[in-house]
Amino acid sequence: MKYYYDPKNRRPYKERMRNRCIAAAIFIAMCAGIGSCIYQSGASKNEKQVDLGKTEEVAASEQNNDSIFNAEIEQDSLYASEPITKAEQQAEDLANTQATVTAAVTPETPPEIDVIDSVHIKKQKNVFLAEKIDNMLRRFKPLHSAILVVEPKSNEIIAWGETRDGKVQNEPDYFVKNTFPAASLAKTITIAAAMESNRYSLNSPIPDIGAHHTLYKRQIRVPEKYTGQTIELQDAYAKSANPPLAIIGMNVGASRLKSAAKNLGYNTNFPSGIPGRSNYAPPDTGYGLAEASCGFTESTTLTPLLAAAQVRSILTKKPLEIPWAENLAPYAPQKRIALDAQKFSDNTYYGLREAMIRSITNGTARKHISTRNMARKNYNALNIGGKTGSLDGQDPHGRYEWFMGFAQSKDDPSKAIVVVILQIHDLQGFRSQPACQVAAMIINYWAHQTLWNK
Repeated sequence: MKYYYDPKNRRPYKERMRNRCIAAAIFIAMCAGIGSCIYQSGASKNEKQVDLGKTEEVAASEQNNDSIFNAEIEQDSLYASEPITKAEQQAEDLANTQATVTAAVTPETPPEIDVIDSVHIKKQKNVFLAEKIDNMLRRFKPLHSAILVVEPKSNEIIAWGETRDGKVQNEPDYFVKNTFPAASLAKTITIAAAMESNRYSLNSPIPDIGAHHTLYKRQIRVPEKYTGQTIELQDAYAKSANPPLAIIGMNVGASRLKSAAKNLGYNTNFPSGIPGRSNYAPPDTGYGLAEASCGFTESTTLTPLLAAAQVRSILTKKPLEIPWAENLAPYAPQKRIALDAQKFSDNTYYGLREAMIRSITNGTARKHISTRNMARKNYNALNIGGKTGSLDGQDPHGRYEWFMGFAQSKDDPSKAIVVVILQIHDLQGFRSQPACQVAAMIINYWAHQTLWNK
């Protein structure tokens, strides 16, 4: 009786592929086991030969040592009143050998012990969140960093952390330092100016030419009758696309950009110099205007304290106000201070907030601020928005990585926080966890504290 191949009775493709993978894995495991057995048997033979050779050498050396030792005993007995026994000599040799080995193994300089000074933790508003931040900094070891958490309703700093040269600091002097390049955080100025001009909305199509992380002159020269690829304004901001934001900035002009920057606290001398003056000075025309519009320049600077004030202003739809704390002088105001600052229209605040949320759901922060680093119930219970940025800088030298954003409860909008993270990495060395991942862990911990504890 003959059997014929019937394709109808063939197993499903997924099952056949699974069986093939299992068979391949079994074959590889068998080969690895056989190879390890062969290697171990060969190694054991070599070790036996080496041990045999060592045994013969040790026996010969012990015989020579005994003869020399006996000769020394006979020689010493001529001069010493009390002869030294062989047991005493062997004990002395053993002690000398142990001392030599100990000196060789012990390092000249013992490892530095990381002493945790908790004084700066206990002084903070939210001690538990402050301790969490301190543990993260000691675990991830960023070269330079500043972490700032603000409660939007009161605008009070509730927790913070800072490292300098890889060591946790007791004072947050980076909060007021104004040498940090704003990088792509400056794109917030551009879309604010665009929406204030009433010429753009979140869904306005923008020419999208070339890669998003570059800025060549050919990418900002749009033909008169352009029919190529476009990107919506909110997606250009969320994905931190340089050429589209540069095109927007050149269209709205330097005057509107400077006005929007003023409302966001740039080029402002704050009371008592807290924080330092953040600079934004785009030229009127040319490639320099395009660079400033998308943050592709080191000349636009931003302090972490001002970044937190910008996010809080967008979230609450209120004029700019610098975050404060009672016991952080001279790194933050000691009380709320009214500033002579203008506000945007409600439509602009709404657009900025939605664009920041878009960065989390469809943009550069999507990978890390997600259920990978947050509990699903916390992620689903919050509206999270933010903006990322990265650029090389000189003071201190390294790669600057920013995240500024917020988290707000969907059920109770009064429960919210503002988070700003700045990390500076060595260009040739170790890089710690991404700023977005650190932000997700902080937001997740805060949500566990605030949303579910009764």
